[in-house]
Amino acid sequence: MLPPVTILHTISPCYNTVSPSYNTTYCIPKASNYDIFFSTHNLFFIFYVLLLIHASGGVLKYQSNLEEHPPGCHHLNRTKKDYIPLTDTFGEQLPEMSSGTVSGQEELLIKNASERICTKQPVFQPHFPETWLWISGPLCLYCAERLYRFIRSSKPVNVTSVIHHPCNVVEIRMTKENFKARPGQYIILHCPRVSSLENHPFTMTMCPKETNGVFAIHMKVVGDWTERLCNLLEADSSQRTENLPIFQKRKIPKIYIDGPFGSPSEEVLNYEVSLCVAGGIGVTPFASILNQLLDSWKHYKLQRLYFVWICRDIQAFLWFADLLCELHKKLWQGNRPDYLNIQLYLSQADGMQKIIGNKYQALNSRLLIGRPCWKPLFDEIAKSNRQKSVGVFCCGPKGLSKDLHKLCNNPNSYGTTFEYNKESFS
Repeated sequence: MLPPVTILHTISPCYNTVSPSYNTTYCIPKASNYDIFFSTHNLFFIFYVLLLIHASGGVLKYQSNLEEHPPGCHHLNRTKKDYIPLTDTFGEQLPEMSSGTVSGQEELLIKNASERICTKQPVFQPHFPETWLWISGPLCLYCAERLYRFIRSSKPVNVTSVIHHPCNVVEIRMTKENFKARPGQYIILHCPRVSSLENHPFTMTMCPKETNGVFAIHMKVVGDWTERLCNLLEADSSQRTENLPIFQKRKIPKIYIDGPFGSPSEEVLNYEVSLCVAGGIGVTPFASILNQLLDSWKHYKLQRLYFVWICRDIQAFLWFADLLCELHKKLWQGNRPDYLNIQLYLSQADGMQKIIGNKYQALNSRLLIGRPCWKPLFDEIAKSNRQKSVGVFCCGPKGLSKDLHKLCNNPNSYGTTFEYNKESFS
């Protein structure tokens, strides 16, 4: 009997890697009138206020004299003698009942009629409004949560550096007092100079540590909001790949963050074996995991990590090439070369290509052209980890997520259970 497959189907908003999962259609949040979209959806508070007061005028009523006028009674003072004659199936009236005998159907009809005798007209009274009893509690909890988030995000962050990466990706490093986060979590970024109402979630690629409180996000510049924010953060066009000098930090607009918030990627370190699959910029949730392992990989339950990263452009691997090489080198020095299994796939290429740079030789040996063959990979993982639970984490396009989901559901002969976790990517 093969063990069942556990599916942890969770959606987490991550704008730079994953589009936010609003309960709306895909095209509306992408529209140019985002402020109008956001404002109209916040009118729900007016709806709840009207819901609380709509019954206070006595519009809703209930009948107060059910004993004198039971439901279904249409005539006053009806007795047993005032029954309706029965008819047969052909519409002919049955014989009149005699003074001594009645049939079973007639007795039933008389009984029903006698039970619905009404002596008074129905009387209705206003219903006491009870809506507030059901929604005031949740509304108070919601308002308290919003107030807490407002206070938490009221202080702006300090932007320490802005670094431009290939393929139009910008890394923003920040610090904030008493800010703590775990690998895989995300924050919501808000810049009033860009938009007074619009804000977006971003997965943290670097979490604050005890010795260093710097945390970072990687933002792919697509759309009006990211373009405006990027233009505000740029000090000079000639310094696109350099950190901002200290004397120019005063030009940086105020940026506020709300969070951190949890995501499925937090559970990567809680498995003995994990498979992380990233598509393009969807690598950012796993970048914070790799940064954490670079700092200290011996204190976690994780014993083996399969890392698969698929990109269309060879330059996209440079976003975290240094991080991968440093972690690979540290694991080899710690006599754990099997701890991290790196597989890089270049999906669109005319011929063999390599990541430019002598220090990236360890990655070039793991760079493949094309797309992964998932079935052999899952078979290899299942065979190497018999009778274990393997965490599968995906952050990429819907097609990639769907394929991995199906493979996790497929049984195997090694007793290995694949637990599927995903983040929405659209």
